[in-house]
Amino acid sequence: MPLSLTQPSPAMQVPLLDLKQQYRELKGEIQAAIEKVCASQHFILGPQVRELETKIAEYSQCRHGIGVSSGTDALLVALMALEIGAGDEVITSPYTFFATAGTIARVGARPLFCDIDHDSFNLSPAALERLIEERCELRGREWVNRRTGGRIKALMPVHLYGRLCDMDPLMTSARRLGLQVIEDVAQAIGAEDGAGKRAGSFGHIGCLSFFPTKNLGAFGDAGMCVANDPALAERLELLRVHGGKPKYYHPFIGGNFRIDELQAAVLNVKFEHLDAWTARRQKNAAFYDAAFARADLGGAVQTPPRAAAGRHIYNQYVLRVRDRNPLRQHLMAAGVGTEIYYPVPLHLQKCFAYLGHASGAFPESERAAEETVALPIYPELDETQLQYVVDAIADFYRR
Repeated sequence: MPLSLTQPSPAMQVPLLDLKQQYRELKGEIQAAIEKVCASQHFILGPQVRELETKIAEYSQCRHGIGVSSGTDALLVALMALEIGAGDEVITSPYTFFATAGTIARVGARPLFCDIDHDSFNLSPAALERLIEERCELRGREWVNRRTGGRIKALMPVHLYGRLCDMDPLMTSARRLGLQVIEDVAQAIGAEDGAGKRAGSFGHIGCLSFFPTKNLGAFGDAGMCVANDPALAERLELLRVHGGKPKYYHPFIGGNFRIDELQAAVLNVKFEHLDAWTARRQKNAAFYDAAFARADLGGAVQTPPRAAAGRHIYNQYVLRVRDRNPLRQHLMAAGVGTEIYYPVPLHLQKCFAYLGHASGAFPESERAAEETVALPIYPELDETQLQYVVDAIADFYRR
């Protein structure tokens, strides 16, 4: 219900995300790192960038890290490095942040959407197999879209909310079709499967985001590509500096996709705390799971199902709920921040109308867009705040 002028102030404020406490705890280290860069006056692709690239590549179980200007540019430069463009199609999820499909369109290729799994919100291996059977065929040595004639060149799975996709069957399908695999790891740094294999290390290129809201967040935009093939890594490095090697000589066209040295310095400080922050997010998620179970709200609230194995890093904690919009109004009045990730699946976005998808084309994605709401999950929350969120939700449904 909306907050009226006569309504008392909320008993507590629990924002969706509050980075101020994290900064207060690291302020001295961060300011010292920034001052070191300022004193050096080395702002472009310096030692801080090289250090970060080494750390993130190793953390992601890859041989090479290539720092870039954002998570979006990581996806874009990955597509460029794999020479995906006009006449090509890339299979991906319609239930994700816009950049996933937006970068495919920007290189002149066509997004080929595939529905998600109900529990994980990630690309469904079963749906991928149905898509291949129903919409793709082998012509000569290339797999093509029967309807458009477009060449199926790549698969772009998204590890949404910090949970790893079911990569083994996805990779099996990709190998059968001869597809390049670009992993969207924007929300999933350090997520892994039951064998301990990490997000970004399965495909040809993994694309990470260090947007401030991520588990490892910069002081602005920043991102990285990780890869195991040295030739592909070198191509990514060249593409981020306009395709030039040596300087002022350009064998191909790239762009200005460089990560900033100051951002790398901040991220190097924060990186040392990443696993501890992830552990706190996991602890908060476990608290929510138990507290909602105790609240016994029946079918009104569904907590995120846990994977049988692996490491979920909980960039977001996302519920399926009944009466979502009135619930969000109630929570806002109670001082609890929420968000919808994402209210309109990509196949129903106006800019993708040319793809010809109507409502009902991808039912699991559409259902998720209608039912989901994200709760505060950041590491600095305490149990009193977490219980307050659960109590506020229980109060709404018990009324």
